[in-house]
Amino acid sequence: MSSPYWRCLHVFAAAALAALVAGSPAHAAQPVVPPQTDTLTYQELRPDQRAFIDDLEHRTFDWFWQSADPYTGLVPDSWPNHTFSSIAAVGFGLTAYGIGVERGYITREQAVQRTLTTLRFFANAPQNGGEDDTAGYHGFFYHFLDMQTGRRYERGVELSSVDTTLLMGGVLFAESYYDRDTPREKEIRQLADQLYRAIDWPWMQVRKPLISMGWTPGGQFIPSDWEGYDEGKLVYILALGSPTHPVDADAWAAWCATYPKQWGAFQGYTFLNFGPLFGHQYSETWVDFRGIRDAWGRAHNLDYAENGRLATYAQRSYAIANPGHWTGYGADVWGLTASDGPGDVTENSPQGVRRFSSYMARGAGLDDITDDGTIAPTAAGGSIAFAPSIVLPALMTMKQRYGQYIYSRYGFVDAFNPSFHGTSEDGHTYPGFGWADNQQLGIDQGPILLMIENWRSGLVWSVMKKNPYIRHGLQRAGFTGGWLERH
Repeated sequence: MSSPYWRCLHVFAAAALAALVAGSPAHAAQPVVPPQTDTLTYQELRPDQRAFIDDLEHRTFDWFWQSADPYTGLVPDSWPNHTFSSIAAVGFGLTAYGIGVERGYITREQAVQRTLTTLRFFANAPQNGGEDDTAGYHGFFYHFLDMQTGRRYERGVELSSVDTTLLMGGVLFAESYYDRDTPREKEIRQLADQLYRAIDWPWMQVRKPLISMGWTPGGQFIPSDWEGYDEGKLVYILALGSPTHPVDADAWAAWCATYPKQWGAFQGYTFLNFGPLFGHQYSETWVDFRGIRDAWGRAHNLDYAENGRLATYAQRSYAIANPGHWTGYGADVWGLTASDGPGDVTENSPQGVRRFSSYMARGAGLDDITDDGTIAPTAAGGSIAFAPSIVLPALMTMKQRYGQYIYSRYGFVDAFNPSFHGTSEDGHTYPGFGWADNQQLGIDQGPILLMIENWRSGLVWSVMKKNPYIRHGLQRAGFTGGWLERH
């Protein structure tokens, strides 16, 4: 299992890691031109396709429902290999419970109870500047918390701006989803509002107008800010939307000013590049960017949802080109993102020396290629709302081809690598197949579940559109058009 310190760095590791592909970087292949709009709907699926999606969504939901601590609501970073809690996974879990209600997996009262337990825990968690007896500071929370105590997991763990943001995605979903006039649902709304309002976003602007990635009592502010296109969109939207401690409006323009190095063509598609697909998915699981544009989007005639679709097609095209000659890559087996891996191992192979890694931000784009043959099903699954016509075949092919190794009680395992045949301390190596993980990660299960539901019904997006803080943050960032113009 990778150390929590390295897991902390996954959100910005992709920009710093050297490419691991064998041979030269990918050359632009002849692209498969995506349709102007990908109109494949759940209702149009064949019975076998529906059965697969139904099964995957339910199993992925069960991961959150069964892994969360019933007394605190904390969701583990990874499971069934029980570990520390990830506050980002908690945010996905809080959203998952509403999906469970709508799908009939659990009752509304069950969801209300689990949600209340979670929000009460965070509302009562200690906030101070100490090293150990604390869960957070200035309204932010530590990236990883001890599953038993709810305190900072260890001293290498940072007070995280992005993971607090992902937690708040679930908190704000709960605030808008539980809208009934009952004492328990009123308490959910009150606690959710309290938690969001407590975050002191300007305090995290040590180098204004950008927002820092985090803080530790020993090292103080992390010497990196949210800049360059990635999942940081939601950080700025929530910071701009705060009714109590908002950042100035120039923060969004400063964020967008860091895009140019990532704008360009990769595999024949021109878009804002970020190699690991999670950077195109995390903000989009909660915010429907279809048809709304900021100043950057208006200037480039592109919204962020379409950008995510182009990134998805480009990564599939990269797998078809397969410049590293990895086993299994192709039109229906693809997907690079931050994920587990077989371990930090070097092997000799017919293609030469191969370097493999454990947990790492893998990806392919104009700005970086980091690839060791490890496929993460969440990379495709988290893009199903962007490009269902290529994602659905990929997920079904991965299950059909490798299901006995990679599909289990909670859906897809986090990652697999058919090119790795050595000894691994994480997961299992199977003769004739390669390596497969033996666990799931909350931050990878979340995009699969939420984006399947967004594709099927638009549930998460619809709920979040009702949240005044989301709307206000988008408007302060300069977004116009589409659903923002409707009341």
